[in-house]
Amino acid sequence: MNYFLPAISALSLTILSVLIALKVFPKLGLMDRPEKYGLKRKAVPYPGGIILFIVFLALALIFFGPTIKLIGLLIGAGILVFVSFIDDRMDLPPWFRLVVQVLVALIMIVSGIGVETITNPFGGYIALDQIKFIFQFGETTVTVMALSGLFTIAWILLITNTMNWLDGIPGMTSGITVIGGLTLFFLSISEVVNQPEVATLALIVAMIAFGFWIFDFYPPKIIIGDSGSMFFGLLLAVLAIFSGGKIATAFLILGFPILDAVYVIIHRLYNRQAPWKGGEWDKYRKAVHLHHRMLKFGLSERQVLGLIYLLCGIFGIGALFLGTQGKFWAIVTIAGLSFIIGMVLRARRKN
Repeated sequence: MNYFLPAISALSLTILSVLIALKVFPKLGLMDRPEKYGLKRKAVPYPGGIILFIVFLALALIFFGPTIKLIGLLIGAGILVFVSFIDDRMDLPPWFRLVVQVLVALIMIVSGIGVETITNPFGGYIALDQIKFIFQFGETTVTVMALSGLFTIAWILLITNTMNWLDGIPGMTSGITVIGGLTLFFLSISEVVNQPEVATLALIVAMIAFGFWIFDFYPPKIIIGDSGSMFFGLLLAVLAIFSGGKIATAFLILGFPILDAVYVIIHRLYNRQAPWKGGEWDKYRKAVHLHHRMLKFGLSERQVLGLIYLLCGIFGIGALFLGTQGKFWAIVTIAGLSFIIGMVLRARRKN
């Protein structure tokens, strides 16, 4: 019952905000450009990410005290959403967006958000707190660890961009955020972790995503945009750090999208393309992302969404019951399944 009010507030406020946006966005000219991507449907309100941030900001101020970590998260998320909102309208240079992402990650680190240790699946821990720098903000002391900082930056960039690249089919990003948020919620209320505030934050994120998913699921009534997909990516990355540093858990939930992102980067580098260059196709007009290859295979948008939801959900639930070594082997299993799915799709394309 302690979580009922934040959950229902997040869900109802998001639904109300989207209903308002559906009326207001067209009058403000905030519509997507389907013809840009060769789509024949009518334009719909876009981008919805600005709504998500406003709702999250309001709920964070209502249900949480002004800690330096929360303030850092809100400032970093605000910068990321603002720049992504501009990018949704003007197509900013990729290098500039990357610089902004690194800046946001640095804000997280200075705010005290970071991974101090990594659990070794075969026993023990890998310490990331060897080199330290101490900063004083009035009466607040913040310690920044160099190795931890580098790992945290890499983690935030990986998850933020993975969620952004995942947004190839409406409903994908919001749906997986629901799964990720709920998984981290149940993890945070477990006896092992027992972090009520983190659980509340995770549940708020899940309910905001669910409220938006109702309108975002294919065919969409509103498009989330880079501002929304990157915002959700940042929240999931930070929640994984908050939840006792459960990086492996988040990796299991997002295993298939993360490996897809890694595949796309390798594929583009191999074909001498910039890895940050977006789009469905490579220069040889081949579908690259997993969800686009599934569509080329013959599955419908809803079938692709259902399949990826199912895979993320299964491994997300498994993460709640597996130990560190079990999670390691689950990640290996995901890699194996991704390889098999990729080979099947590749064989179908050749035939």
